[in-house]
Amino acid sequence: MLNNHTRREFVSATAAASAAALLPNWKAWSAPQAKKIRLAVLGGGFGATFHFHEHPNCVVTAATDLYEGRRQRLRDYYKLDAVYNSFDEMLKARNTFDAVAVFSGAQDHAKHVLQCFHHGLHVLSAVPACMTLEEAQQLKEAKEKTGLRYMMAESSYYRTGCIYARDLYKKGGFGEIHYSELEYYHDFPATRFQNNPRSLWYNPDGSESWRKGLPPMLYPTHSLGFLVGVTKERIVKLNCLGWGPDHPNYRYQENRYQNPFANQFALMETNQGHMTRCNVFWEVAADGEQARWFGEKGTLYMALPRIHSDIWHERFGQPKPIEFPKYWMSEALPPSMRHESGHGGSAIFISAEFINALVEDREPEIDIYESLAMTVPGIVAHQSSLKGGETMKVPSFDRKQA
Repeated sequence: MLNNHTRREFVSATAAASAAALLPNWKAWSAPQAKKIRLAVLGGGFGATFHFHEHPNCVVTAATDLYEGRRQRLRDYYKLDAVYNSFDEMLKARNTFDAVAVFSGAQDHAKHVLQCFHHGLHVLSAVPACMTLEEAQQLKEAKEKTGLRYMMAESSYYRTGCIYARDLYKKGGFGEIHYSELEYYHDFPATRFQNNPRSLWYNPDGSESWRKGLPPMLYPTHSLGFLVGVTKERIVKLNCLGWGPDHPNYRYQENRYQNPFANQFALMETNQGHMTRCNVFWEVAADGEQARWFGEKGTLYMALPRIHSDIWHERFGQPKPIEFPKYWMSEALPPSMRHESGHGGSAIFISAEFINALVEDREPEIDIYESLAMTVPGIVAHQSSLKGGETMKVPSFDRKQA
């Protein structure tokens, strides 16, 4: 455990880390192996923002989307001709790929992952992993039965502040983290999105998308990734409240989920007896993903854009701005992938980690158990909010201990 002097040195040194610094738990990149991962991509929205094709051990061999505009985007982005009109059609070419990056609508993630497992394919899935407890159990059982690799593409886990907090925690810089605040704010104003075909509430063909009316806590991983991704704790108990504006989408539950809430707030307890406050808001004058970790030895505040910078407040000391390392310059990444990327810099790490795990024949960092630990509490939280904030226990989907 670090003493006060060495802790100050660690924080200072980490903030000024050189471009060659390794990511926590990642080894230095070596020459590409002969093994090539043949990857298919499902979904031309979010799916066309990653960097798998820049990895020297990966080639994107197929892609699909239901909409022509997105199919063309996949053709252009990954420079490929094998682009299919549907997922089922693409699966007929199963012998041309080894793994699938699933970036379909949230309500379809579990279904598509299970299809991939059935066809013997490894999977990278967009968040959330699932939408129900039944789907969580099905994913766990299928993963354990097949032995195939599964990773969830959670961006918060690889945001710079989270990488930094994870490293600081493992080195003892926080001491015990007894409280955390986890936030995901994405303003979807109902008054502007309703009947606006160019908004995220609608698909390219004008039909309603999965985002319209989505219960915020069914999309919890951008928040919970900041806790599970740092301490690996599990949420065991919670209560949650919700609020919705005076708009038909919420007031009269005119959405596929029969959901009355645009914003949800939960108080949660971990398996270590620690406290966390988790927010997911769709109607809010705020933006982005951020967290604050309160430890025995200090508190780390991620930046709030246009409000304050990243700050480390050492206990008995003064709050001081810090500068996180440019982890994307790390020698842990292949040279072709050492550049900035989208979603808070996470896209490059998600792309590299999934391919590295397949090449090295190991489980990814965000495996099925970490993924469900970030997803399932939100499912329970939504049920709590529908019951007026009733305290509820959260089931575990971790691996059975031998």
